[in-house]
Amino acid sequence: MDFELNEEEKLIYNTAREFCEKELIQHEELLERTGVLPPELDLEIRKKGMAIGLHACNLPESVGGGGLNCVSLTLVERGLSRASTALAECVRRPNNILAACEGEQVAHFLEPVMRGEKRECIAMSEPDAGSDLRSMKTKAVKDGSDWIINGTKHFIGYAQRSQFVILFAVTGEEHTPKGIKKRISCFLVDLDAPGVTVAKGYEQLGHRGHSNDILHFDNVRVGGWQMVGEEGEGFKVVTKWLGEGRLSVAAVCQARAERAFEVAVEYAARRKQFGQAIGNFQGIGFPLANMATDIRLGDLLLMNTAWKVDQKAPTVAQDCAMAKVWCSEMLGRVADQAIQTCGGMGLMTDLPLERIYRDARAERIWEGTSEIQRFIISRELMRAHGA
Repeated sequence: MDFELNEEEKLIYNTAREFCEKELIQHEELLERTGVLPPELDLEIRKKGMAIGLHACNLPESVGGGGLNCVSLTLVERGLSRASTALAECVRRPNNILAACEGEQVAHFLEPVMRGEKRECIAMSEPDAGSDLRSMKTKAVKDGSDWIINGTKHFIGYAQRSQFVILFAVTGEEHTPKGIKKRISCFLVDLDAPGVTVAKGYEQLGHRGHSNDILHFDNVRVGGWQMVGEEGEGFKVVTKWLGEGRLSVAAVCQARAERAFEVAVEYAARRKQFGQAIGNFQGIGFPLANMATDIRLGDLLLMNTAWKVDQKAPTVAQDCAMAKVWCSEMLGRVADQAIQTCGGMGLMTDLPLERIYRDARAERIWEGTSEIQRFIISRELMRAHGA
């Protein structure tokens, strides 16, 4: 069994990490100080990412993307995500749903994204519908060949920086053996369309420069051509995308944990007390050993899951949930212990630890809470036994 990255994979990771170190991390202080990512900086980073082939590296070559498999894409995520989320997101990895664009959707939505001219956001969560997506209230009602959409979505990342939204809405109901279920469909909607309002979201813990906006839809008319896939099959689209999104979160957490650990180890080796490096004392050294072990386990779980996605293993849903819950919770432990290792300096903005600590908390919530991940894992375990 070979766990070694091949030369191409090493090159992909090193390219992403070097880009992060050179082009992204230098702007973290600006984000922390202002809480805003200037549009001109966003564009500058995006162009630089395009120049070296990182833009849309997740999308298939058939639509003009880089066509990276899951293992390589996970390495890109790890390399870029050592920096703040808002900066890493400037290097666009568009939502994979866009690869399903057909007909008029290609010229209007997909191609401008591939050229770096448009940006998408995705809207699922609602004030009364978070983890239970089927309880969403945003509706799309058929009107001739068009659809009329009404409802509200929130926690929409980067809506104010986007030109269109991948929207999920209820388009009807169906009877199933488990009762009546809502039919959910997926639409591509221009954010400057009549009736669409983009409102500023909530003030949040961590992730400076990352917005969580609110979208209101008031009798918004969209053409039938703007529906992605078949009517009522949006939940299948969501399920597939969420699995990939959870693995992406796991990669982000792994990268941040590695960075926090590196800072802690360097500090423990450099800081002297009682005539020796503090890392030589068990009270510091043993927690560092625990952190190193946790990070190694995260690395193995993350990359094994990415490999299984490429192999189309039947346990992918469970595997992605395991990777997400482990890496996100592990990051919280590592960030906390890294600050403890550095003592008072760990709380200061001179080191990135206090930011990593704040940012880490959201990872156990978005793309499905830790509780949802454990539900998925336990559900798959029972399904294997027919329960």
